[in-house]
Amino acid sequence: MDFSSLNFTGSTIAVIIALVVIGIIAFIFLRKRQMENQSPGGLADLHSSKGDAARLANRNKYPEADVFRSRGTYLNLGVALSLLFIVLAFNWTEYEDDVFIPEDALVLPDEIEMEPPRTAEPPPPPPPPPPPVIEEVPDEEIDEEDEPEFVDNSVTEEQVVEKPIEAPKPPPPPPPPPPPKVEEIFKVVEDMPRFPGCESEGDKAAKDQCATKKMLEYIYKNIKYPAIARENGVEGTVVVQFVVEKDGSITASKVVRDIGAGCGDEAQRIVDMMPKWIPGRQRGNAVRVQFNLPVRFKLE
Repeated sequence: MDFSSLNFTGSTIAVIIALVVIGIIAFIFLRKRQMENQSPGGLADLHSSKGDAARLANRNKYPEADVFRSRGTYLNLGVALSLLFIVLAFNWTEYEDDVFIPEDALVLPDEIEMEPPRTAEPPPPPPPPPPPVIEEVPDEEIDEEDEPEFVDNSVTEEQVVEKPIEAPKPPPPPPPPPPPKVEEIFKVVEDMPRFPGCESEGDKAAKDQCATKKMLEYIYKNIKYPAIARENGVEGTVVVQFVVEKDGSITASKVVRDIGAGCGDEAQRIVDMMPKWIPGRQRGNAVRVQFNLPVRFKLE
């Protein structure tokens, strides 16, 4: 019999183990009752007709009460149970939950525009200020200042004028630091970044197809439809823009198209918790790549 074709779920294995445990407990209880029902007086009368030599030949005084008499049966039963548990362990199968992926999940809308958030009406303008009050200033008498006194500072030929001591010039300021180098962010590269988990596939097309499938399964398995959007029947496509860095990490995520009711925040949460991607490459070098990911919200 080919045991490799058997498949057991976790609940099936739990039921089988529970039945085996119940059977073992029932067997122990019945065997104990059977041993208790054998009275010592009946066994003594049974063996009284036999001589002392026959009793001495036996390992126990009463062979009927020997618990080791059935050890071969118990050993075979233990081996059978061990094999049963091994078969169950090697054929334990976990089935993945069916993930609902909407149709056209990766179709970007024609126009990616950020919808302005709804705000309350602006408050009314304040009233105009009152006109200024012109106050009449009385004429004030201006006292005439004394005439300035002029001092003669002329220099004769005999006088020696010392040259003033010049202070040392301060050192020039250090040059400004060079601006930080901002690496270019590409939008289209030779090898676009992809979701991890498909490195064992054959060619590039198979890897891209597998990565797209795994990404959609990851998104729609972990996404939680916002309660307010479900109650109000909000459906549509949210577009999240992010950058895949050289090491595959996700940075600079933002919602560039939102449908409201908390759907944009939920889509951005899914993007931020993604594992590291396989980075994009241009001419064989890992580069930063901008990625636009549509997330479709559709009620089942």
